[in-house]
Amino acid sequence: MGSDLVDERDLVIIEKLRRNARSSYGEIAKELGISDVAVMKRIRKLESQGVIKAYTIIADDKAVGYGATSITGIDVEPDHLFDVASALKEKPYAKYVAISSGDHQIVAIIKARNSEELASYHSEISALPGVKRICPSMVLEVLKFDEM
Repeated sequence: MGSDLVDERDLVIIEKLRRNARSSYGEIAKELGISDVAVMKRIRKLESQGVIKAYTIIADDKAVGYGATSITGIDVEPDHLFDVASALKEKPYAKYVAISSGDHQIVAIIKARNSEELASYHSEISALPGVKRICPSMVLEVLKFDEM
């Protein structure tokens, strides 16, 4: 598979937990044809190696108050790249921040209660020192969401 940290069984475990983090050792063991103790040891190893970083849930955005989302490209002056990225990481409305090599130096997923609040966040980002331009794309409908 190309990684020294995981083998094929580990990948099955990761995928099973990715789809349902509450899967029991017994359920996973049955699928793999190994003991639940072996599964438990593999999961502990994956956790200690940092392969499994966290267990989480996926909540419905609208149900928890997020009515507006944008995928926002942010163009910055090269000498401000890491400062802007660090500032965005601290903003609670920035749910994903990545430095990229594509059309924009930074890509962020921004979530807000409504379009007015989202616009205010975009204005706040635009005012950060070193930001040249932001290019928000409003998410109208999510057709697929898979935690890779």
